Parts: sequence; structure tokens; C-alpha cells
Amino acid sequence: MEKFRQTYQKTLRTSAFLQKCEPLFQILAKYRHAFPLIIYGIIYLSWFGHLERTVTSHYRVIHVAFDDHIPFCEVFVVPYLLWFAYVAVVVMYFFFRNKDDYFKTCTFLFTGMTIFLLVSTLWPNGHHLRPYIMPRDNIFTQMVAALYRADTPTNLWPSIHVYNSLGCHIAVMKSQQLKKYKSIRIGSLILCTSIILSTVLIKQHSLFDVMTAFIMAAVMYGIVYHFDIVLHFFRNTLGRRKRKPKVG
Repeated sequence: MEKFRQTYQKTLRTSAFLQKCEPLFQILAKYRHAFPLIIYGIIYLSWFGHLERTVTSHYRVIHVAFDDHIPFCEVFVVPYLLWFAYVAVVVMYFFFRNKDDYFKTCTFLFTGMTIFLLVSTLWPNGHHLRPYIMPRDNIFTQMVAALYRADTPTNLWPSIHVYNSLGCHIAVMKSQQLKKYKSIRIGSLILCTSIILSTVLIKQHSLFDVMTAFIMAAVMYGIVYHFDIVLHFFRNTLGRRKRKPKVG
């Protein structure tokens, strides 16, 4: 009898604990589409960090003749750094507001980022475009110098700064919810363009990295948006899950 009482009390405590956790379970269920983002973020950062530590020599130098005619303009370090906020804001907006656009955006970005990681792993690359001495001394050149210390001139092709900026701007322009917000669409275009220009103007990338990022973005645009492969996949998957088995 004592054993039964202890078991009963343990069951009550477990039930009370589950009731307290119910709001948490509801949040996890509502935002379960965050799991692919979190998992991929961990994989990407770990893989990229490994490349940054290991690819320090014996890499293919990327350079085209036009690179030598592009001036160094330190003020463009500002839009270059704004890229991090730009990508985060776009992804999080669609995360909370529109799952279809969120999955499209993530598919676009993650595919290109994975291709970049594979290229950097199989074909290590870098450049020698950075100035040895800053031509001026101001807050912007100091920011560029700090960026150079934090980010190695390797693992560049294709430019993820360019590719993800294009992916985010395309997502903004294709969004039905943002169609009526002309200022946001124009602001996205200006920021996207500034970020792309910044990659070559602060000597973080060769023009080759930029052009190949445009090509990859054009291909992914056709796959994700023109053919709507992502939505077809998720709708077919969900449809199979919801379909009830026939009886008799």
C-alpha cells in the first residue's frame, strides 16, 4: 500500500510539472520552424570557423585585372558591417510573419552558404588585395583595420556578403506583405547595393567573387522562386501527413 501511495504521489508531481511546462511546449510547437535555422547556424559557424583556422596558406589566389582599378574607400565598411543586421532582420521578419517566405529565404541562403563552404573546403582560396598601409587615418580606416584583424583574407569565393544580400533583397521584393511598404523596398535596394559595393571598395573581395555570387543567386532564384520547388516540397510533405488512410 505504501508503495502504491509513493507511486501515486510521484505521478501527481510529474503531472504538475508537465502542466507548468505546458506554455513552454506550446511555444516550442508554435516556433518549431526555428529548429532548422538553429541547427544550420551551428553547423555553418563550426565549419566556417574551422576553415578560418586551417586555410592560412597553400590556397589559390583569386584576382582579376579590374581589381587593380577599384579604389579603396574606407567609408564603405559601414554597409559591409550592416550586412549582419540586414540578414538577421530579414530572416527574423519572415520567421514571425510568413512561414512560406521564411522557408524560401532560408532555402535560398542556406544552399548558397553550403556551396560556399564546399568550395572553400575543396578549393581553398584567398586574395592579396588588402592595402599594406592604410592610406588615411580616421575612424573608418580603424574599423577596416579591426575587420582585417578579425577576418582572414581567405575563404572568399563566391562572396556570401553579396549572395546573401541579393537573397534578402529578393525576399523583400517578393513578399506580398511588404508590397505596400515602398520605403522598405527602396531602403532594402539601397542597403543591398551598398553592401555589394563595399565588398570590393574595402578590398574584402575580388570582382570575381562578386560576379560568381550574382550567377549563383540567379540560379537559386529560378529554383526557389520561379519554380516554387520549396513550397511544392513542404505542401506535398504536409499533405501526405494529413491525408487519412482509406478504410475498407
